Amino acid sequence: MTEKALRLGTRRSKLAMAQSGQVADAVSQVTGRPVELVEITTYGDVSREHLAQIGGTGVFVAALREALARGEVDFAVHSLKDLPTTQPDELVVAAIPVREDPRDVLIARDALKLTDLPAGARVGTGSPRRMAQLNAYARSRGMEIETVPIRGNVDTRIGYVTKGDLDAVVLAAAGLNRVGRSDEVTDFLSVDTILPAPGQGALAVETTADNADLIAALAELDDPFTRVAVTAERSLLAALEAGCSAPVGALADLPPLSAPLERGDSRTDGQTVKEMRLRGVVGSTDGSTLVQLSTTGPVPETHEAAMALGRELATEMLAQGAAGLMGERAL
Repeated sequence: MTEKALRLGTRRSKLAMAQSGQVADAVSQVTGRPVELVEITTYGDVSREHLAQIGGTGVFVAALREALARGEVDFAVHSLKDLPTTQPDELVVAAIPVREDPRDVLIARDALKLTDLPAGARVGTGSPRRMAQLNAYARSRGMEIETVPIRGNVDTRIGYVTKGDLDAVVLAAAGLNRVGRSDEVTDFLSVDTILPAPGQGALAVETTADNADLIAALAELDDPFTRVAVTAERSLLAALEAGCSAPVGALADLPPLSAPLERGDSRTDGQTVKEMRLRGVVGSTDGSTLVQLSTTGPVPETHEAAMALGRELATEMLAQGAAGLMGERAL
């Protein structure tokens, strides 16, 4: 007799279904059990308001967590950048698999790159973080661009460019890779230009804290480096007391391994790395003010050490005026 299928709770979007499907296959392999996707509609999926206005934090997560708590699903898959930084006691993130490319990308008309955008180019993004850094980049180079707030799934956002409503849109590389549309990217944006959202490119596999057998099985999908990196990034976000709609970017990486990543090469040539660099940025959405700092230290070996790294950098950023940039909301 075949074992009962595990129920995986997922949002209904094409991207969520794609990334949940990938996790489902991996979970089937480690457990030997079939996994069925249970589609759940979240508030963030049905609301037409801009994310910054509806609070951002948790709007794509709450319905999945409620389904877990009610026992309607056995585990759920989230984009880690959507998870609030406080973790409920009754739930546990049992696995954070190997991270996808954390960078942001440009999809522009006529295969334009960021540096090629004409004066007055209209660039769509729903993210105050991207707006702040795009506008700061343009200011530093004497470029004139207009950032336009947009909502919608990948198809909708790319459609703004193909229909001619916008000159370009900025999206996450990871999402496009997962839905098989990375060939439409016209420019991969260096993390030196735009720092990604804390946790961008990573997934969180969450289940109830009392499900010891499933926690143990899911742990086989966990990538320890991705976990310490995103823990440091999210600790920075939490210490800034900012939600996931705030104009905050953060990335923890291994400096010798980052150059291959920037070239789109995931191989690491077997280098042993002892240091992790954590970078953080917060800015006003018009790009007139940015607080951008970094710190490098030993690769954290514990959750507490990763949390401490994030808090330390946040403290330095707050001392340089980051708090005054946090209350902004994209209009």
